[in-house]
This record gives sequence, C-alpha cells and structure tokens, in this order.
Amino acid sequence: MQNPHWLSRSELLIGSHAIQKLQNARVLIVGMGGVGSYCAEYIARAGVGKMTIVDGDTIEATNRNRQLPALTSSEGESKAGWMANHLRDINPDLDLTVVQDYMVHQKLQDIINEKYDYAVDAIDTITPKLAMIRICIESGTRLVSSMGAGGKLDPEKIRIANIWETYNCRFAQQVRKTMRKWGISQGFKTVFSSELQQKEALQRVDGQRHKKSYYGTISYIPSMFGAFCASVVIRDLIAEDV
Repeated sequence: MQNPHWLSRSELLIGSHAIQKLQNARVLIVGMGGVGSYCAEYIARAGVGKMTIVDGDTIEATNRNRQLPALTSSEGESKAGWMANHLRDINPDLDLTVVQDYMVHQKLQDIINEKYDYAVDAIDTITPKLAMIRICIESGTRLVSSMGAGGKLDPEKIRIANIWETYNCRFAQQVRKTMRKWGISQGFKTVFSSELQQKEALQRVDGQRHKKSYYGTISYIPSMFGAFCASVVIRDLIAEDV
C-alpha cells in the first residue's frame, strides 16, 4: 500500500513501515484546550489514521492567548467541532469521531472501552482527569497525561516522566495523592514542568466551569505541552521502526 504523498517528508525521516503503523493506529484525545488542540493537530499531521477527540466546551475570548481553535471568528463555536473541521482539512481521509460533551466517569468508560492504541489526557480539571487515568490503567490503555501548564514561563523546564517522578507541579501532586489513596502503584507517562508555579498568577473562582481556581497562562507553554504529548504518542507507536 502506497503512503499518501503529503506524508512524503515524514516517510523520509521514519520510513514507510512506520507511516503505515501510524495510519493504522487509533488515538483518543480528551480535551481540546491549549494542550489538547495542538496535540491533536500534531498527531493528525503525523498521519495517524483514526482519532477520537472529546470536549464539551465552547470557544471564548480568554482562550485566544493559548488555544488553537480560539479566533475572533470562532467565538461561541464548539471546540471539538472546530477542531474536527481543522483536522479533516489536514487529512481528508482521517477516520474521526467527535464527542462534544463533558466527561463523567461512565462516558469516559464507554469511550475507552472502544479500545485505542494510545490515549492522551489533556483535561484541565482534576475529577475527570483522575477518572480517565484510572480507567486507562484498569483497561491497560497506554496513556500520556498532561499535568499543569498554568503559571509557567520557562520552556526548558518541560519534562516527560513517569507520574511518580514528577515534582514542582501541584496538579501532579494531587494525582499522586489520589492514586496512593486508591492503592494504585502503576505509573504512566506524563508531561510536566519542573518550574515552580508563580503564586501571584493564581485566580480563585466560585465553581466557574467546574473549577475552583486557575493559573494565568502564556501563549507558548500549553502548545509545547501538546507537542511533548504528541511526541510520546508518535514515538511509542513507531518505536520498533526508528
């Protein structure tokens, strides 16, 4: 089977067999914000043939500093819907499933039961994030999870590490604490930053959009987290070929 011409530059780097592996792979990405939207783009541009993207949120003006779908022309639109059009514009042959909904445990369970070669957790609220992590571990689904990208400025501090090796990240600390409570010792890959979060960048809110607080963000850090997550997925999927 001949690979698509638009992937010729990638094929030159990783080889024909690796491209075919990516075309046959199925990847789940939950969260189409600053991390997940860029991650989805990079995975699609690598030639992954089957993807499911999940997000129940709509685009608003404050997303514009860091999220791929966020434009003046797209405000009010579904993030997942906008991303679906964007990804199909990259690869018209992409087998894409779009879930425009917020994730609760049972919905995540049903989605992950469909079986994926890799899952990306780009969720920015702790409860559904923990649910996805637990379901992936229990189902044996390979996972890379994005930790906190807020309150960070230094791209040189971004790391890929097992969850148990993360540090200086309050989001990761919450995940580790809950996993210990659950009695789960199995690890999984994460993308995190070892940079200490700037305390003055924290904004507390009263349950707004399922959150109690959030950190200020800069344009490039979430997209770099997305790139690191995509690199984990792509390199692991083709690990035997390069």
